[in-house]
Amino acid sequence: MWRRLRSALRSLRGSPAVPPPGAGGGGGGAAAAMERAVVRCVPSEPKLSLRLVLPDGSARHMQRDQAEPLGRALARIATNAAKGHGKAGKKSKKARAEEGADGGEAVAAPAVRLFSREGAAVAEEVPNAAAWQDGAVLHIGAARYRVERNPPALTELRLPRSLLAGFPVCPKVSAEFAAPQHCLFRWYREQRPAGGGDAPGEAWVEAAEGERVFTPSNALVGLRLKLRCTPGDGEQRYGPAREVESSGPVEAGPGACTFDNRHLYTKKVCGRGSVRAVSYNILADTYAQTEFSRTVLYPYCAPYALEIDYRQNLLKKELAGYSADLICLQEVDKSVFVDSLGPALDAFGLEGLFKIKEKQHEGLATFYRRDKFSLLSQHDIAFSEALLSEPLHKELCDQLAKYPLVQEKVLQRSSVLQVSVLQCTTDPCRKLCVANTHLYWHPKGGNIRLIQIAVALSHIKHVACDLYPNIPVIFCGDFNSTPSSGTYSFISSGVIAEDHEDWVSNGEEERCSMALSHPFKLLSACGEPAYTNYVGGFHGCLDYIFIDKNALEVEQVIPLPTHEEVTTHQALPSVSHPSDHIALICDLKWK
Repeated sequence: MWRRLRSALRSLRGSPAVPPPGAGGGGGGAAAAMERAVVRCVPSEPKLSLRLVLPDGSARHMQRDQAEPLGRALARIATNAAKGHGKAGKKSKKARAEEGADGGEAVAAPAVRLFSREGAAVAEEVPNAAAWQDGAVLHIGAARYRVERNPPALTELRLPRSLLAGFPVCPKVSAEFAAPQHCLFRWYREQRPAGGGDAPGEAWVEAAEGERVFTPSNALVGLRLKLRCTPGDGEQRYGPAREVESSGPVEAGPGACTFDNRHLYTKKVCGRGSVRAVSYNILADTYAQTEFSRTVLYPYCAPYALEIDYRQNLLKKELAGYSADLICLQEVDKSVFVDSLGPALDAFGLEGLFKIKEKQHEGLATFYRRDKFSLLSQHDIAFSEALLSEPLHKELCDQLAKYPLVQEKVLQRSSVLQVSVLQCTTDPCRKLCVANTHLYWHPKGGNIRLIQIAVALSHIKHVACDLYPNIPVIFCGDFNSTPSSGTYSFISSGVIAEDHEDWVSNGEEERCSMALSHPFKLLSACGEPAYTNYVGGFHGCLDYIFIDKNALEVEQVIPLPTHEEVTTHQALPSVSHPSDHIALICDLKWK
């Protein structure tokens, strides 16, 4: 407790949050000797907070109404300061007797005033929210305090649990009144003990400075890492630094990975007129860590390679190396998005959006490159909910009601659709409708998938034709449908006949015959690979990037890993591949 208290006092007594650490000192005088008065004032909250160390050395944290007149806040500070002086001035009975003091004298409250940055006294009737401005000076008796309003502050700093040599270490950085891209980073490694024995104490050696992402070399295997982060707001204001140490040492990486050769094609980000898109089912931890997965689905995969911490190392390196503009992911655990992939891809310039499945711990994530696109709007839906509640799908819903067994199964599914409308930052006339989904998985669920994709395409039509007329569509996902399926045929041709065999995919009892159509001209940008999913008992093409062929064309398809690479460890996932699916990657351009 005392250690935390001393730390709090040090942070309040630290240098003002104006110059960056290590900056040269100009203007030493009185301002440099000032204590700090840290004010947090957010418009959406009714109170502001004030933290300072009073002249007697006691730390104070006050909460005051933003609309309250400044005079009341100053009076409370004066009262607290008088109490502090009173406590500090108390002496033992023997000491008072020796000095002939009766100890009954009241301590006078010090004069407390607030002055603006320009030096004018702030009137006591001014509301707190307007009075406590950055750079103002608070006088408490003879003591002087520089007001720091909403200084940059770290709220969370965390390193991944698993560190592998040759794989990027991406910290999770959460800050208030600051942004990770404006923070200062300094990385340290443990000093290797001389003679191979245990080190007598912790000793750290600087390993890198300025880089938010650090990739440890093989020379650091066996050593822990430490990160020191100083929050900044991009306006040359910096807050107190924080440090975090890794929970374990850097471990040796797996060697060659299935995506290494693919990275040779994606070393650079595409040019302005092009878009690199990725679609990837990354295998949710909630499915990878079941007994069924370990013993039946993936018995060939080393248990440690199924652990989420290990797989995240591979995923972050793989995705970062694709230099993509758009990434659509499926089976993304919510915790993975929040704590791992979101912060990591943010460090590589990508903004992330997440849509969770109802009653599930995983969902969809769409990332877009910030310097190429801005987000105009989101139009995410859950299929079952949209089917029942949106007038757009009433005709389909009425047809489905004729088949109660199928209707029940469709409405039980938690599948979702993520739709994001993006605008090109360099050419605002260019917009994209980016859709992402993961359809029902069951091999006999072809009829369910046809209903789901009909809802999806109807919703996309509403966005890309009604809300934003004639904008191109990129539709990514794990469709759980091979090229010979009704779902693939419907997407590609625009129609599905009522007598298609997929309407009876689960037998005559669940026959569901409908004639459906959609207006898009969609093309599978990566063609029809032999497989995008390769496990012990199955391999086939289930994943696609469909594009509007009237508006977009394919510049380049990044080759999939060779069959030899995929089967090096029998099947997927493996120590060198983090999922049971393979990422699809292509470069597109506007026609």
